[in-house]
Amino acid sequence: MSVDEVVVILRQLLEEAMLISAPVLIAAALISFLLSLAQTLTSLQEQTFTAVPRLLLVGTLILIGLPWFTRRLVEYTILMFSDLHRYLG
Repeated sequence: MSVDEVVVILRQLLEEAMLISAPVLIAAALISFLLSLAQTLTSLQEQTFTAVPRLLLVGTLILIGLPWFTRRLVEYTILMFSDLHRYLG
């Protein structure tokens, strides 16, 4: 396997990782911003005020997106296994 093939495989892997993690990370960043803004405006400095909604949102998004995440990972795995002869030979 040449260096170019390794770079292509790693690039595809990083693209898949970014596509799968992006929705949850963007939503978590957005909710964190909104909760921080609400904390600043109300002068409420309670830690559970930010932690609990963020955890609930991230957990809910993971459960809702799980079929899509799984489908993307399965498609990527099938693609890697179907091209396995090219990488080994």
